[in-house]
Amino acid sequence: MACFLVPASEAVVTTVIEKVVRSKENKNGDLTVKADADSLKVSLSEKLGWLNRMLWGGSALLAFEHVWHGEVVPTFPFLTAVTNGETSEMLQEMGTAGVGMAVLVTAIWGCMVAASSVISKRKVAASEETQKEV
Repeated sequence: MACFLVPASEAVVTTVIEKVVRSKENKNGDLTVKADADSLKVSLSEKLGWLNRMLWGGSALLAFEHVWHGEVVPTFPFLTAVTNGETSEMLQEMGTAGVGMAVLVTAIWGCMVAASSVISKRKVAASEETQKEV
């Protein structure tokens, strides 16, 4: 019914945080390195960008699915559950499915960040080893 609103809300918050972090990184002169083959470090703002894209994309797909099934309509109050008096069921779905999806996406993002840290540490170790040999 409205489970897509929870990850969309998280996406709004993380987008604002990403913009603030990116602004501070640019102000402090920190490197805002994009993730590519030559970089050794990925900035926090770039990592938050990964989370934002995952959350916005998932929310958009879920919203489309709800529109497709007629649960979201283009007239006020937009959610058919509110019109039909099923508000408590809608809130329960948001609390279970919506929160579950948001937590799962964030956990997967955390695994991605951990993996990128391991990869960058391996790159640093390999480049230091190469420099010692030369």
